[in-house]
Amino acid sequence: MQSSVRTTSLDATAAEQQRFMVRVYNWMTAGLGITGFMAYYISSSETMMQLVFGNPIMPIVLIVVQIGLVFWLASRVMHMSVSQATGVFMLYAGLTGVTFSAIFVVYTASSITSTFLVTAGTFGAMSLYGYTTKKDLTSWGSFLFMGLIGIIIASVVNIFMQSSMMHMIITYAGVLIFVGLTAYDTQKIKEMNILGNEGTDEDTKEAIRGALTLYLDFINLFLMLLRLMGDRR
Repeated sequence: MQSSVRTTSLDATAAEQQRFMVRVYNWMTAGLGITGFMAYYISSSETMMQLVFGNPIMPIVLIVVQIGLVFWLASRVMHMSVSQATGVFMLYAGLTGVTFSAIFVVYTASSITSTFLVTAGTFGAMSLYGYTTKKDLTSWGSFLFMGLIGIIIASVVNIFMQSSMMHMIITYAGVLIFVGLTAYDTQKIKEMNILGNEGTDEDTKEAIRGALTLYLDFINLFLMLLRLMGDRR
């Protein structure tokens, strides 16, 4: 009898995790869609490109605002209303698209498309691994976080050094780190959902928070792969 109850409980948990992850992926896809649309729209308009990149201060302002939004959303999402959390997430995705419009100027459209497909395939495979593996990936967290801090510091240093060798090392390391983070974050997000929470505002906000995490993994992996695979104009 106890075994039957335990099996039913495990089945209910698995079904809830699956439902929750579908919501997470839907939110992430919506964010990526907004980013892609804004990037293409801005890059297709000389007026908008001049408005965004004609003033050297504007890109800096955009980046600062994006950083502020992502930290605000990540730390305060559970204290926001659903509409506010949705708005901040979509605003962040849109502003990211504005800054991403520059890649359409630097790289060919075909290489951007092929890199996106490679990123999607890699992300999908690692996210599936993170979702299905029985291995506890918690131990990956500190290692990947230290690696992330390392490539951020190295990137800042290389702004002044302008070393092509360091640039390649940072890029390859970045690909490995964000591939690992995709699996690690997927497992963490799957397990953070609360059984019986479905349909509530908290459920939606948890899904948005998870989507933001995977969204960041995806776009950073895309940028790292674009450095390696992208054909410059």
